[in-house]
Amino acid sequence: MAQTARRPAPTPDEPPIDPMAVEHAYRLHRARRRARIEHRREQARARLRFLVASVVLVGLAIVLILALWHEIQHVFGL
Repeated sequence: MAQTARRPAPTPDEPPIDPMAVEHAYRLHRARRRARIEHRREQARARLRFLVASVVLVGLAIVLILALWHEIQHVFGL
């Protein structure tokens, strides 16, 4: 028959937890989280800038095409 698994007894010589190491790890993870959030915000802003620039360029291209078409009609009498 199977026996229950034995757990090792905790050693009394375990070093105490260093509070400065805990604080350092806490600050490190907060900084990493803040950097990750800021990176996502920058990506969103870059997408928005690209979209606005694309819309402006397409609009300018349409205006230029319409102006050229009007001039071509005027010159050739279409």
